Amino acid sequence: MRVDIVTKEYPPEIYGGAGVHVTELVKALRQSIDVRVRAFGADRDEAGTSAYGVPAELASANAAVQTLGTDLEIVTDVAGADVVHSHTWYANFAGHLASLLHGIPHVVTAHSLEPLRPWKAEQLGGGYAVSSWIEQTAYEGAAAIVAVSDGMRQDILRSYPALDPAKVRVIYNGIDVESWHPVDDPDLLAQLGVDASRPSVVFVGRITRQKGLPYFLRAAELLPPDVQVVLCAGAPDTPQIMAEVEGLVRGLQETREGVVWIDRMLSRHELCTILTAATTFVCPSVYEPLGIVNLEAMACGAAVVGTATGGIPEVVLDGVTGRLVPIDQAQDGTGTPTDPARFVADLARVLTEVVSDPERARAYGAAGRARATEDFSWGSIAEQTAALYAEVAADGR
Repeated sequence: MRVDIVTKEYPPEIYGGAGVHVTELVKALRQSIDVRVRAFGADRDEAGTSAYGVPAELASANAAVQTLGTDLEIVTDVAGADVVHSHTWYANFAGHLASLLHGIPHVVTAHSLEPLRPWKAEQLGGGYAVSSWIEQTAYEGAAAIVAVSDGMRQDILRSYPALDPAKVRVIYNGIDVESWHPVDDPDLLAQLGVDASRPSVVFVGRITRQKGLPYFLRAAELLPPDVQVVLCAGAPDTPQIMAEVEGLVRGLQETREGVVWIDRMLSRHELCTILTAATTFVCPSVYEPLGIVNLEAMACGAAVVGTATGGIPEVVLDGVTGRLVPIDQAQDGTGTPTDPARFVADLARVLTEVVSDPERARAYGAAGRARATEDFSWGSIAEQTAALYAEVAADGR
């Protein structure tokens, strides 16, 4: 069997969880089947991998239109595949057209949903209507949709009620616990500006509405004064959210010591070192289908404090591998807390409880490492995915 995987993100161009997912899934799948990767961006030198850029004629077009141009560059090359598998709306159009053109089943993995990310209109303008149309069309035409959590599956069926629920399958994200593991490197921590002798709360993620960073920065004002706040945050979606975060960080730095902001792309070794040293990792997301970053933190032995939304409760076991923060959210697709002040206060309260009890935090971290190892292996996820390929290919004959 040959499967063509279409993705915007692929090494070395990875900026989010979808890219991590595709990278690890491809590595595991190639142990048993022929996988061809068709990725956006610069040329790659990896066997079985092709790269596609934006057509020169679209260089000044809206970003969504540029995406469509790249997708069209891919479609013809999928000829000969038994299944095409696309990841995120960026790649969905290529997968959908390839399915129609070549008469093969299209599998979609849902890493996020456009109806639940209305703030993307800030970034894409009218292109958000285009991305939303692409996603709906691809989902409704797909042979199968992979949801990375049960929470995500429920969101898919709410967002696209015309879908047959039987074709929406749950296959979790995974984590490579050999690559993500505890690293004790005090010299590196010092170089990064982190004081290993002080308790710390660590945030890792893109600066985007769904990650909830502004809520955490407001909650950080309420943390005990000895607690460090370590932000590994960059790649802002818009100048507006970047300006908001910069203002909040400046205000925080004026009122407390130990606010460390690293806005460059960190190596895995650096991230493992920071996560290992964390008293707790925080995931204040208002929208998170699963959250690979939580698995990365758990694999490094960090306690996790996360919002009780989306797929996070399927990863973070409250009182076992960390704590969940309650949230009541608007049902308009934004995920905005109905009472932002209460959410901020609850986040600060739970974080304070965890960082104030380092022994319990270490126990959460040890349980998290065990859970990541036992329940989220890429080998198991690849087996489930390959079985789905075989099923849809057989149905298509």
